[in-house]
Amino acid sequence: MKKDLWTVHTSTNSIAFLMQSLPKTAPAPASPSAETESGYGLESQIGHLLRRAHQRHTAFFEKGLGDLDLTTTQFAALVKIGDRGEVSQNLLGRLTAMDPATIQGVIQRLMGRGLIERRPDPADKRATLLRLTNEGLTLMREAVKRARSVSEATLGPVQGAERETLLALLRKLTDLNVASGQ
Repeated sequence: MKKDLWTVHTSTNSIAFLMQSLPKTAPAPASPSAETESGYGLESQIGHLLRRAHQRHTAFFEKGLGDLDLTTTQFAALVKIGDRGEVSQNLLGRLTAMDPATIQGVIQRLMGRGLIERRPDPADKRATLLRLTNEGLTLMREAVKRARSVSEATLGPVQGAERETLLALLRKLTDLNVASGQ
C-alpha cells in the first residue's frame, strides 16, 4: 500500500485516516515526489490546516451569532463567568486562554454593554469578582443555544469516531500549553 506524506510523518494511522477523510476544499497537496520551489507542502502543515479550520468555524460563528454582537472571546468569557457564577479577572483569563491585556479589553467591552458587573471579593479586599448581569445571563443562554449549532456545522464533515478523535487530539494539543504554562 502506498503511503502519502501525511501518513509517513505521523505516528498513528488514525490521524492519517482522519485527515484523508476530510473534504478537500483546496487543491490537493503535491505528491511527495513532486518538486516545488519551497519543498514545504503548505497544505500538509498543521498551522495552515488549523488556520483554515478556524476560518471555517469563524464563518459559522458569525452567521449563527453575528446579530448578538459578540466576538468569540466575549462569548468565551460570558460562558465561563456563567459556568462559575463569579470569577476573578485573572482566573477568567486562564479559563479562556487569554492573556491579561486581552481579557481586560474583553471585560471592559462586556461591562460597557451591561452584560457583566464587578463586586469586591470578600476574601481579598484588593481583588474584584466578575458576574453576569441579568441581561448578560439572558444573552449567554441564547448564545450557548446557538453555539451548539455552530459547533455542529463546524464539525459537519467529521462524524462518529473521527469526531471524537479530532476533538481528543485538539484537546491534547491545547492541554500541552496549559501544562507548560504557555
